Amino acid sequence: MAWVAVSVTAGFVGLAVLAYCAFKVYLGVRRLGRELERTRSRLAPKQSALRDELSLLEGSRAPQAREDGVRSS
Repeated sequence: MAWVAVSVTAGFVGLAVLAYCAFKVYLGVRRLGRELERTRSRLAPKQSALRDELSLLEGSRAPQAREDGVRSS
C-alpha cells in the first residue's frame, strides 16, 4: 500500500515541476514580447524615414527601356 502513496506523491511532484517550467516559459515569453514592443517603437521613426526616402527615390527615378536590363544566359 506504500507504493500507492509514493506514486501519488511522485505524480504531484512531477506536476509541480511542469507547472514551474510552464511559469518560467510564460515569464520568458512576456519578457520577449516587451522587448519586441520596445524595439519596434524605437525603430518606427527610422522605418518611417526610410519609407519616405524610398518613395522619393522611386518617384524621381527615370524609367528605363526593357532592353537595358541585365540578361542571364
